[in-house]
Amino acid sequence: MITPRPAAAATLLALAALTYSAWTMEALLPTSLPPAHTYVSELAATDQPYTTLFRTADLLAGTLVCAAAATLSARRTPPTARAALFLFGAATAVDSRLPLSCTPTTDPNCAARETAALVPWTHSAHTVSSTVALCGILVAMVTLTRTTRTAPSYAGPTLVVLELAATAWTLVAIAALESGHDGWGVGIAQRLQVGVIAIWLGALAVSLLHAPEPAAAGPLRDADARP
Repeated sequence: MITPRPAAAATLLALAALTYSAWTMEALLPTSLPPAHTYVSELAATDQPYTTLFRTADLLAGTLVCAAAATLSARRTPPTARAALFLFGAATAVDSRLPLSCTPTTDPNCAARETAALVPWTHSAHTVSSTVALCGILVAMVTLTRTTRTAPSYAGPTLVVLELAATAWTLVAIAALESGHDGWGVGIAQRLQVGVIAIWLGALAVSLLHAPEPAAAGPLRDADARP
């Protein structure tokens, strides 16, 4: 039987995975931002028409992950994993309140102002909160994948490898973009990065529903009770 705590955590994680995937709506909305060459966060820039939609989705996703982390059973998940998952959720929620003011990958004036440090402080703060969120989810993914009771046993290692590869690609692409190159598919890399996170959250939700509840410690046997 599924106990209330795992069921609640699984529901929260499933909803978080869904809201964290809100960026996929760019396929249906006239955002005018080319997905292959722009950051996901640029969808929520304050000069974009759907900033409220995407920022609200990230706020909800982060809040749901925090709630799920607080709901996870201590017997199923190590404290490091719960703390890392909570950190990811909190940083994601904060990130939604620190949007970019413009889109540097498509707006030359924005890029020039960013280089000259003439953009609002939220640009730098956004970078920090995004980095904290990424570090949190990477720690959570690695830690929980090693925890057989809660990790999606088959998909977990594959998703961790994909996330690490997508992260490395994203970092290299950003460095190329900042050095004057064409970005090396930075948009694809980052969308793969956030997409894998959403899939992992969903896989973790499913695994919680199927993981056996740890057995409670029973009474000592006579042999065990002897000094």
